[in-house]
Amino acid sequence: MSVVSTIHAVASEATEGVDLLPAGVLDRVREYRLRRVQQQLRLQHVPAIIMYDPVNIRYATDTSNMQVWTGRNPTRYVVVFADGPVVAFEFHNCEHVWNDVTVKAEIRGSTCWNYFNAGPEAASKARQWAREIADLLREHAPSEKRIAVDRLDPEGTYALHEEGIELIDGQALMEQARKIKSDDELIVMKAAIGVCEKGIERMHAALRPGMTEQELWAHLHYENIRLGGEWIETRLLASGARTNPWMQECSPRVMKQGELIAFDTDLVGPYGYCADISRTWTVGHVRPTDPQRQLYAAAYEQLQTNMSLIRPGMTFREFSERSWDMPSKFFRNRYSCLAHGIGLVDEYPSIAYFKDWTDGGYDGMFESGMTLCIESYIGEEGGREGVKLEQQVLLTDSGCTPLSTFRFETDWL
Repeated sequence: MSVVSTIHAVASEATEGVDLLPAGVLDRVREYRLRRVQQQLRLQHVPAIIMYDPVNIRYATDTSNMQVWTGRNPTRYVVVFADGPVVAFEFHNCEHVWNDVTVKAEIRGSTCWNYFNAGPEAASKARQWAREIADLLREHAPSEKRIAVDRLDPEGTYALHEEGIELIDGQALMEQARKIKSDDELIVMKAAIGVCEKGIERMHAALRPGMTEQELWAHLHYENIRLGGEWIETRLLASGARTNPWMQECSPRVMKQGELIAFDTDLVGPYGYCADISRTWTVGHVRPTDPQRQLYAAAYEQLQTNMSLIRPGMTFREFSERSWDMPSKFFRNRYSCLAHGIGLVDEYPSIAYFKDWTDGGYDGMFESGMTLCIESYIGEEGGREGVKLEQQVLLTDSGCTPLSTFRFETDWL
């Protein structure tokens, strides 16, 4: 059975939970991801990286501890050496989060120097932290005075500089490590997408005139949490006139029969993988008006055209230049990018529209094994409504293969 067939089969079976991963898959995912990080460290000639970003820590070690909270409060961190140990500095009395993880790590208590924990002693605690990092570097890479860091507040930067340590951009390094997915990773990602699509199906079934946007959005959260998911990064669901322009978060607005409702899941599901899917319906699932149908047809055409273009070896610029030619009446309200990477969350790359290339574009190359989200938003400037569509795909040697399979409204076309 092909990898694509396997991941679709896993998703179709994952109806009441996410315990159906084939034996050994998660352990192989952990080994692969840590190896990718260490390979990038060697390629960049950097001896080690300090990770504070909870998503990077999850990628390298598959440990999770209050992901949203620690994203705002830098209180746990992990040091990964290219040719040495993984040393984890865990938050107060939380060593147990490593109990069921196969990644071998030395566990220590963290030195917290953020203002919430250290108050006016933040600078002195940061110096203590920096001395500990310097000692670790001397122990495992004695000839080196450089280290990569993904996220660091100013006090920590100053303190490491006082220790004579040069800092390297660790976020760029981690984005490169995360961009190519293993076959096992795809199986785990598809399990998360399956949970998300159960939430979308629940929303579809529940949608009715008279309910609020927030009531509808709650159905997606319900399925995600019930089936082992973790959080949702945004609240992008809008109805009626709030669908234009896009990027309006869900509200207590009561939805009316026949108007459009659009959403973007941005859902971090089981095992920490993201399912990023957008669909647009009518409230009450009634036949759309001609203007609504025309908006939908344009969004669907953009999505399908751009999906058909991408091939391994194509540059980001070439794809941007050849992408669907958006009519000028829609361009002002265009989505922020044509496509972006996806993994544990939104990832590198983000592909700009060609008209935005000078100010917002950067080049690179598509590679087989990338997972991507192809984006479309269609709504006229000053128009009443808009349509948001997004498809999550795997890039193979033959092009884009959908990972998200929730149906489009093709009878509207």
